[in-house]
Amino acid sequence: MIDLFKRFLSNDAADGQMRAGRDDDRDLTVAVCALFLEMGRIDESFSDQETALVLSLLKDKYGLSGEEVDALVAEADRELHESVDLWQFARVINERCRPEQKEKLMERLWRIVYVDGKMDQHEHYLMNKLSNLLRLSHKQMIDAKLRVLHGG
Repeated sequence: MIDLFKRFLSNDAADGQMRAGRDDDRDLTVAVCALFLEMGRIDESFSDQETALVLSLLKDKYGLSGEEVDALVAEADRELHESVDLWQFARVINERCRPEQKEKLMERLWRIVYVDGKMDQHEHYLMNKLSNLLRLSHKQMIDAKLRVLHGG
């Protein structure tokens, strides 16, 4: 999983300079995956569309094998169940990512929200909470949303 995070939160490797070694990379990957899972499940229905998008984000777009995706999802799911809140995941992301990388993450979260064409109140609440936890402004959150809604 070397350079996974560079690819994960950036469009190209040059844009993805982040601190650290494999353990840090693993922690960051698990944190991002945990947020994807939480967003998919927040409305208590992890739809087939949401599942397919999350798996696509992890597998196709970032070049992970099916086995790597399965292991990552299992670990993120375990850590989610053991966590008290989402702060532990946001902290890892805040420590290792630049604001523009966190904005890209917000775009991907918005894609999960809107994969079914609508946003419910639970998804709205979680997006606002994650924006605050990731130290992004309301404008940054809305700009990411608009890019998703307008195909940008």
